Amino acid sequence: MSTPQPVLRISSLTKHYGGVKALTDAHFSLQAGEHAAIVGDNGAGKSTFVRLITGVEQPNSGEIRLDGESVRFASPLDAREQGIETVYQTLALAEDLDVPANIFLGREITRLNLGPLSVLNHQAMRERSRDMLATTGVKIQDLSETLRGMSGGQRQCVAIARAAGFAKKLIILDEPTAALGVAETARVEQIIRGLKQQGIPLIIISHNLRQVFDLVDRIWVFRQGRIICSRLTRQTHPEEIVGLITGAIDPASLPAEEAVAC
Repeated sequence: MSTPQPVLRISSLTKHYGGVKALTDAHFSLQAGEHAAIVGDNGAGKSTFVRLITGVEQPNSGEIRLDGESVRFASPLDAREQGIETVYQTLALAEDLDVPANIFLGREITRLNLGPLSVLNHQAMRERSRDMLATTGVKIQDLSETLRGMSGGQRQCVAIARAAGFAKKLIILDEPTAALGVAETARVEQIIRGLKQQGIPLIIISHNLRQVFDLVDRIWVFRQGRIICSRLTRQTHPEEIVGLITGAIDPASLPAEEAVAC
């Protein structure tokens, strides 16, 4: 039986800034429907990795394959058009616009396309926004409310619903609950579990190991600009992951089948 084609496969991805080796020879893979976490200390290479696979920056070398096809993204828009949606910590939302305007920001539905003088189809955007929110389980009573009046959790939910609504291949969440309270964090985690049930592949960058172990199938450990190993969540524990992050555990001591699985 043939092995299923990964949604995302990274080979030998490398990024140096002059003499600074931000990421070296990174190998990574994500299967269809899989949820994976990227963990590591600050400066371990996580952010560089995400910037490279979403077109924010260009690698010095290495290959990115999306659904088996070699790709090279010239910009984040390029990655988005290929089906990769990213929710950054900054969320990229416009506080003075309502929910539909934020969901369709840069992707507005028009009645008449006349460039800067285009006539927007507000009704269509409102209806599709309602469908996107319902699909992800996000409950917002008044879609005409501007985001300025919403909580951090509600804004995060809008950003995730937008990503889920447009993602064709993959969603990346960068510290999705870092600035949220307990109740709002639980709500966002519930939405992530819903994405799992829908079979939407997802990468989450998080320092919250409790969250990581609750939400993902596989954990990828970054250390000093390298991906040192990946571990199936069901076959590891928080103490082991902390040991790998800090260097207290040598990845070479792990069983061979638990080496980087690319």
